[in-house]
Amino acid sequence: MNASYRLGIVGVGKIARDQHLPAIAGNAGFEFVAAASRNAQVDGVRNYADIGALLAAERDLDAVSLCAPPQVRYEQARAALEAGKHVMLEKPPGASVSEVEALRELAKQHKRTLFATWHSRCARAVEPARAWLAGRTIRAVHVRWKEDVRRWHPGQQWIWEPGGLGVFDPGINALSIVTRILPREVLLRSAALHVPSDCSTPIAAELECIDTDGVPVRAEFDWRHGPVEQWEIDVETTEGLLSISEGGKRLAIAGEPVEAGAEREYSALYERFHWLIAHGADDVDVRPLRLVADAFLLGRHIEVEAFGH
Repeated sequence: MNASYRLGIVGVGKIARDQHLPAIAGNAGFEFVAAASRNAQVDGVRNYADIGALLAAERDLDAVSLCAPPQVRYEQARAALEAGKHVMLEKPPGASVSEVEALRELAKQHKRTLFATWHSRCARAVEPARAWLAGRTIRAVHVRWKEDVRRWHPGQQWIWEPGGLGVFDPGINALSIVTRILPREVLLRSAALHVPSDCSTPIAAELECIDTDGVPVRAEFDWRHGPVEQWEIDVETTEGLLSISEGGKRLAIAGEPVEAGAEREYSALYERFHWLIAHGADDVDVRPLRLVADAFLLGRHIEVEAFGH
């Protein structure tokens, strides 16, 4: 890792503190120099109230990592790209597919790297699963991604507002894995969205999909589940069942555990970001977000009891 890039982070919430800051600290390819957040600061770096102030003051900054909610992601990314910075987007990369596509074109115009990250694709079971499935005949796929929203998003109102995705905020992690490990594209056919009467986004959803060969792909997402999370993907093949569990940490094939190496999701993301900058490349895959957008387009809305913020 030869070059070192000066990095700023925007949005200092739980995910930034728990995942991004340790990953940056462990990567010699980035020098963490500044942060921007309305309500928080990071010790040991320069802090600003918003991205505008950060960009105005930190002219020598090379790159920014955007960790704020998706509803503000486009404006932040646009400002950073127009200021000549490379940009890394926390998932989901934007509030809409069209926003991300516009950012992709803007990054090309300014000859800067845009990296739309999907951290669950870096879970240790994903690449071994992808390699094994590449040569197999798939019969069906079943996704169960369920957790307790009050544990994982306590007091966070943005997830219930338009663009906040609701249960698709974790569900899109499963879709990012599915679109990575399956050898063919996945198409949504129908969806049921369970929306609390006091919210704009669903608390649960069922998706009925197929791949381009007609193989059924069913996904169940629920934020009313607990106390133990259920983050599982089962792929039925003619040579046995491939099972991913614990969000991508564990892999089993035909009932036998498969050793998949160390867990290092966010470390791998920052290594990828560094490589992309160094090679003048980008990485923008909107397929997981597109499936979510299709669910809102094709889904049947079912009103359920109020969430009661």
